[in-house]
Amino acid sequence: MFTVVDACLVVVDVQGKLATIVDESEAVIGNVAKLVQAMQALEIPILWLEQNPSRLGGTALEIAQHIHGQPIAKIAFSACQEDAFVEAMKASGRTQFVVTGIETHICVYQTARQLKEQGFEVEVVVDAVSSRTKANKAVGLEKMKALGILPTSTEMILYELLQRADHAHFKTVLQLIK
Repeated sequence: MFTVVDACLVVVDVQGKLATIVDESEAVIGNVAKLVQAMQALEIPILWLEQNPSRLGGTALEIAQHIHGQPIAKIAFSACQEDAFVEAMKASGRTQFVVTGIETHICVYQTARQLKEQGFEVEVVVDAVSSRTKANKAVGLEKMKALGILPTSTEMILYELLQRADHAHFKTVLQLIK
């Protein structure tokens, strides 16, 4: 079970024009934004990534406006190959990673795979990831599942983290997912 004290949100490359052309882009951007806001209310760290931002642009405003700090720029498809990400991951002290973003079959898959290979618990939020095609998203999710990276959804992970209806931030999170 993912917990507030062990979890960390990883937001992968929801940026530039690509963020607007992936399959179901509006829903994905909306769900990532909900996750970001809920994680902040729960005081769960967020590792925010941008792939080659000078070429691809910045994170979608609907998400970026809710995240504090600066994104971690990367060139490698897997965030785990970037020193700044590895340092931030270690500094967080977290052992459970909730992965969201684009594209499912490239950067999301490679990041999640390498986190799992390092012994961390990893779940991918299926309604907060996408690729340009449904087929590529499906292949990415299938390969992750074969590696033991379980699927979750925006609502499922948030209720799992809350655990109880009397949690201090239940109403805040409920307002986000309604």
